[in-house]
Amino acid sequence: MTQSLPRLRLGTRGSPLALWQAHAVRDALLKAHGWEAEAVEIQVIRTTGDAITDRALSQAGGKGLFTKEIEEALLERRIDLAVHSAKDMATRLPDGLHLVGYLPRADVRDALILREGWSLAGLKPGAKVGTASLRREAQLRRLRPDLEVSLLRGNVQTRLAKVASGEFDATLLALAGLTRLGLADKASEVLNTADFLPAVGQGAVAIESRQRDLAVDSLLVPVLCPPTGLALRVERAFLAELDGSCRTPIAGHAQIHGDEIRFRGAVLSPDGTQYYEVVRHGPVNRALELGLAAGREMRALVPPDLLPA
Repeated sequence: MTQSLPRLRLGTRGSPLALWQAHAVRDALLKAHGWEAEAVEIQVIRTTGDAITDRALSQAGGKGLFTKEIEEALLERRIDLAVHSAKDMATRLPDGLHLVGYLPRADVRDALILREGWSLAGLKPGAKVGTASLRREAQLRRLRPDLEVSLLRGNVQTRLAKVASGEFDATLLALAGLTRLGLADKASEVLNTADFLPAVGQGAVAIESRQRDLAVDSLLVPVLCPPTGLALRVERAFLAELDGSCRTPIAGHAQIHGDEIRFRGAVLSPDGTQYYEVVRHGPVNRALELGLAAGREMRALVPPDLLPA
């Protein structure tokens, strides 16, 4: 293949944040290999999740709605790589695909965007907060049961606009996404993970490829972040053990400290009145086992009606 033709075809959703992620992977590859710009082609693929805007993802099929069509293109060899937000990834991937790894992880915290004021504690009782995340809704209801929480779908810009217009008093977004789009100044308050745990994979950009496509995977080695990969291995194992989906409020965050992994996970009832937490730590070479053990511990704690059978 000549230098004037794309070496790699990279598939992504078309939202501004998804395009930022795709360009970040593309730029990292160009820099790592000294390629010219045309060596990596970005292909925008519309997903089912992009088309559904009138209901929560938990009512439409859960995780996978933002990846299905991109993964089909990957399996059909119309693209060579897929770039996703790691928190959108199902724990079970289609046969023939795997996660090669991740770019360095950004800040995992959630940000509160307010039309007026500067803090969650300062929101007036009955204020209307928009979100499409069951995890955010449950944690919000746990901390502020006096607020009105309503569905708010759409990309970052859409959600910000609905707060600015007064349709909602507040919304919650990932700080990483705001920062990547140059909108970090829109955050009224950054929520501490001690009170508001992030989604599994939040802040991480995932790269997916075909299994046994060693030529493509080898090209990615210089751009991948091993510590992020270890953290996500724990978090995704925890989620997989719980059979987690968009139908259950589940949160989890793993951090690497030298040769040790520290993990904290939580499961809530949708109304936030029930909260269950596990904390685990162990060596980095036991990341998978640590995540699975945390999931088993959580399953033993949580009432059966909160988790899939």
